[in-house]
Amino acid sequence: MSKSPGEQELMTLLRSAGLRPTQQRLALAGLLFAGGHRHMTAESLYEEAGASGVKVSLATVYNTLNHFKEAGLLRELIVDSGKSYFDTNTAPHHHAYDEQTGEIHDLELLVDERQLCAGLKLPPGRQVSGVDVVVRMRAAAEGSR
Repeated sequence: MSKSPGEQELMTLLRSAGLRPTQQRLALAGLLFAGGHRHMTAESLYEEAGASGVKVSLATVYNTLNHFKEAGLLRELIVDSGKSYFDTNTAPHHHAYDEQTGEIHDLELLVDERQLCAGLKLPPGRQVSGVDVVVRMRAAAEGSR
């Protein structure tokens, strides 16, 4: 079990990413980076902040998540039109998305990304910047396997 980062660690993290460690950023970073890798929507982080006594607007949560993403502290996963999750694990990996519960799980997918990309026909002057695989899942119909 990983321990939650302290305020000094969070300040160092934000500063090293080129972000000013404001009170609201520190509070949201403390929630995001407590206890290992997480997948959060802006709305779920907003609710968690409120339940923890952190007074912050939903707009500030969105702005902070986008600043963290731009600084490389988070990855954004767009799993559905208009539905973004933010992942604290920025290392390359893939995901399984449960369409019924909205939960996202890290997925071990043995794919040779170089081989996959070698077969792509990209427009001239473009190159692959990353590969994100999201496997969508739902409960199987009764009697099917």
